[in-house]
Amino acid sequence: MRILFVTSLLICGQVMAQSLPGFREEPTKLSPEVETRRQLLQVSLGRAPADLLLHNVTLLNVFTGNWEPAQDIAIAGDRIAWVGNSGNFTGKALATRDASGLWAVPGFGESHKHIESSYLTPEYEAELVVPFGSTWTVEGSHEISNVVGKNNVDYWLYAEDAGSPLKIFPAVGSATPPTVYESGGGYYGHDEMAAFMKRDLRVVGLGEVMDWTAVSELDAPGHKRIWGMMQATRQNRGVIEGHGAGLVTAAEINAFAAAGLSSDHEVRLPEEGLEKLRRGVFLEVKVRAMRDLFPHLIKEGLSDWSNISVTTDDRDVHTTTQLGSMDYNIRTAIKAGVPTTIAYQLGSYNTARHFHIDHLVGSIAPGRFADIVLLTDPDTVAVESVYASGRLAAQNGKYLLDVPKIDYPAWATNTMNVGRKLTAEDFVMPAAKNRESMDIAVLEPFYFKPELPKDTLAVTEGELRADPARGISKVAMIDRYHGDAALSTMFWRNVGPLSPGSALASSQSHDLHNIWALGNDDTAMALAANTVAQMQGGWALVHNGELVATVRLEVAGLVSQRSVTEVGAEVEALFNAADQMDWIGNPGLPERMRFAFLTASPWKWQLVAPYKGNPGGLVNITTGETHPVAW
Repeated sequence: MRILFVTSLLICGQVMAQSLPGFREEPTKLSPEVETRRQLLQVSLGRAPADLLLHNVTLLNVFTGNWEPAQDIAIAGDRIAWVGNSGNFTGKALATRDASGLWAVPGFGESHKHIESSYLTPEYEAELVVPFGSTWTVEGSHEISNVVGKNNVDYWLYAEDAGSPLKIFPAVGSATPPTVYESGGGYYGHDEMAAFMKRDLRVVGLGEVMDWTAVSELDAPGHKRIWGMMQATRQNRGVIEGHGAGLVTAAEINAFAAAGLSSDHEVRLPEEGLEKLRRGVFLEVKVRAMRDLFPHLIKEGLSDWSNISVTTDDRDVHTTTQLGSMDYNIRTAIKAGVPTTIAYQLGSYNTARHFHIDHLVGSIAPGRFADIVLLTDPDTVAVESVYASGRLAAQNGKYLLDVPKIDYPAWATNTMNVGRKLTAEDFVMPAAKNRESMDIAVLEPFYFKPELPKDTLAVTEGELRADPARGISKVAMIDRYHGDAALSTMFWRNVGPLSPGSALASSQSHDLHNIWALGNDDTAMALAANTVAQMQGGWALVHNGELVATVRLEVAGLVSQRSVTEVGAEVEALFNAADQMDWIGNPGLPERMRFAFLTASPWKWQLVAPYKGNPGGLVNITTGETHPVAW
């Protein structure tokens, strides 16, 4: 009846208009977005009924920064049609909920997140994060982009188009590939970026530009590619995201902003954060930086927080179930001294404005998606229920909606192309003839200095082996894209298993996502790597020569199309199995190794899969200098 009523009004309007002298009706077909707003107007005026009226709630107005008591919110379909003082809505509602005693804030939105790090496909990511109040995400998509290439945007839109309440706004991965020294499943330049921007209005821009050398050095390999992508983004009115790790001097910060890199999620030092904020860089602040940065900003008398957001970046399914999602970030900001109303703006409206999507998300206002988080206590971010796109999606921590069934294509589910089964011999590092010892290059997790560390290893039976007693493990990087079973090996220190016959392998290897293996035994490393390949991606842990735990990530080798409970249980079992082993340095699974192979600032030396001219794979990504792993 409602649709017929609205249609009749519009037909009457057309008849009246067409009777006017000289009037010509435009034949243009209205887009779904415009048609939605045309119908919302009728609900706002009371001419058509709302689907739901949330009655008598205390509402956070992010435009004024105030709590407004005794407010009603009229919802029509997946949008908000009317907001105002209780009892003033002139229309009717098909259903009413009395929300007395509850506070309403906008659905939380991520300014920079890699959903891939949760280990879940987007429809199951919704099951994970919506109960915590998160209803939309700007996805920094250079993880899966390196696997699925041209199909990147299609992948991110599948779930929402199939009915998932979590809205995803892709920021196309600039690091595809991350550097000229790597080759994976995708290549993006100017033309590819322009096509993505035209593909769908939900594509908001270019994801974090990480290769600072390519950006800043005129003769650097990849310089023209990255500037071409930036040009295509700007020409299509998109946002260019930055990655400013290690860029802390005044000259670097000014250059970063001058290049048009609009944001940074890698701020670590309070003084660095304030300086970047002063130069117009939008800060996307992670939990580890909040505790120092926010008190510093308060101490410095910051009066305008509109160019700051809080965000997650990377958090796996098990950790999220323990800590929370954006609710945890907002709660942390409040504990760090940020006023409560501002903290919610950091988790919603500020990000929406930055990405030019504030007409859709980030506030409780007419025309926006009906993403509303009802709280019992705003100061502790106590979530009672969550409305996402007009539907009651979660209540008291329980997800209430069905997860849509999606059949992902083979380009997303058949991505492991190592080429053959690996053997222990593939991981052997033969020594030079007639040598009792050799000098070796060694790296360690999160080593950022320009000097390449070196050590010495004894030759054992004609080869170089890991020496766990000295804190030295073997590391391999295995190409998963080109089918030639190519791999690089070298030694790392201060990480790895002490337990004999042990190894850990994963296809979660930011950002190219080849398979890495870490261990003290070649047979164990081969078993772990082969298991990952056979599962179409994931994690594999070998202890005393036996496979003791796996996490299957069968979609792109990065995520799984399974429930939060099932995947979370596998991740927990992996950690528990690792706890039964002895490790170099810190006890327990070295899970952060999945980030240790990044080829971006502030990294210098890094191990990548073999490429032309560098069979060892050890390269200084800022200069292109190569180095043997043993000599």
